[in-house]
Amino acid sequence: MSDPVPYRRPDPATQPPYDAPSYGSTHKRHPKQPMLRVPHTLTETTAPRFDQRFYGTQADMSQVNGKGALGERIIVAGRVTDEDGRPCANTMVEVWQANASGRYHHPRDQHDAPLDPNFEGRARIFTDADGRYSFVSIKPGAYPWRNHHNAWRPIHIHFGLHGAGWAQRMITQMYFPGDPLLALDPIFNTTADEAARNRLVSSFDLDVTKPEWALGYRFDIVLRGRDATPFENA
Repeated sequence: MSDPVPYRRPDPATQPPYDAPSYGSTHKRHPKQPMLRVPHTLTETTAPRFDQRFYGTQADMSQVNGKGALGERIIVAGRVTDEDGRPCANTMVEVWQANASGRYHHPRDQHDAPLDPNFEGRARIFTDADGRYSFVSIKPGAYPWRNHHNAWRPIHIHFGLHGAGWAQRMITQMYFPGDPLLALDPIFNTTADEAARNRLVSSFDLDVTKPEWALGYRFDIVLRGRDATPFENA
């Protein structure tokens, strides 16, 4: 068996630093010792793989037990590819987000905003043979956080992807076009390269939009390489 081909290293400017002065919590959790570069062996390039038969799917967050959630229904769709533009088939995509009022369905979120009994804010889907995915949700709301004075997070959706191997593990956030909070958000702006930052912003897509039902947004993701989607706080 031939040796695995290693993934290309991304340009450092296209990924956020481990310790970002403007993003307070990174001071407490970033590595304090020099990082070790791990070679890309079979473990990093081919495992683990997740089988849809064992994990199942939940592709509609807009309702619970047939009851619709409050807020603006949306469709999010896109394509997951590798650094050479090849589709990442059978990739598990996990999604979580706040509800339309900007509150997560989680006991640790005590933000003074209403919970929605018909919105749990989580989904799991798998890409098809061409790397495509799609899910239905409710457009999330902005919410305050205590990073700095009068800090508010832009509306966003969290993504967690499991590609072909450990080196293609990706955790990131999808933002929405035209959000005025983007220019003020330390997490979004920790990525130095403007083009890389903009890869985190979805685009309105009329082809994804379903007439008289829901607006559609496209969010394509690249795993690894110089055009990779920025990792959430690296």
